[in-house]
Amino acid sequence: MPLSAEIVPVTPFQQNCCIFFDTDTRKAVVVDPGGDVDAIRAAIDRLGLTVEAIWLTHGHIDHAGGAMELKDALGGVDIIGPQREDATLLGRLEDQAKMFALTGRYRNCEPDRWLEDGDALTLGAHRFEVIHAPGHSPGHVVFFNRDARFLHAGDVLFSGSIGRTDLPGGSHPTLIATIKEKILPLGDDVGFICGHGPGGRLGQERLTNPFLV
Repeated sequence: MPLSAEIVPVTPFQQNCCIFFDTDTRKAVVVDPGGDVDAIRAAIDRLGLTVEAIWLTHGHIDHAGGAMELKDALGGVDIIGPQREDATLLGRLEDQAKMFALTGRYRNCEPDRWLEDGDALTLGAHRFEVIHAPGHSPGHVVFFNRDARFLHAGDVLFSGSIGRTDLPGGSHPTLIATIKEKILPLGDDVGFICGHGPGGRLGQERLTNPFLV
């Protein structure tokens, strides 16, 4: 069954809210609904999808700020992830919104389920491995579909760049170690979507990303 993705840029940070869906069954998950929930819901309706869960890569406002509102709008679907080390960030989303002078319906978030390194999530027949990927935030996770050779990298790795490490809980050495020891070994052929901007392939980042070479 083919897997597809729809990107909905949300918040002033233009965060890539990602909707994964099976093109046959129209079942879906929403990854990182940071805000602008009306736009996310419009995409879901336009594509004729049934959302089964919300997955979070980490606890920053532009990735998780709309999770509780979307949960309510979708009839109480589960919010899954990230790893528990981001609990403090998720409990202070409203404070984060004030810090960045964001206006909108941002709410603190309490996931229904925390994730751990080595867990797996499924969307129908599609299986995503959960990899703990700290450095941008302590509890950051990424989602790897081994069969499709595809990675949702969150804010760990970007095309030509890496995630910020100057926010609370960030660590540049930890992030570099995460990328080199956990992400790049997944394979040069692996394509990725990231939290902001265009995606790419891990092999290209290994060869040309100025933070890694």
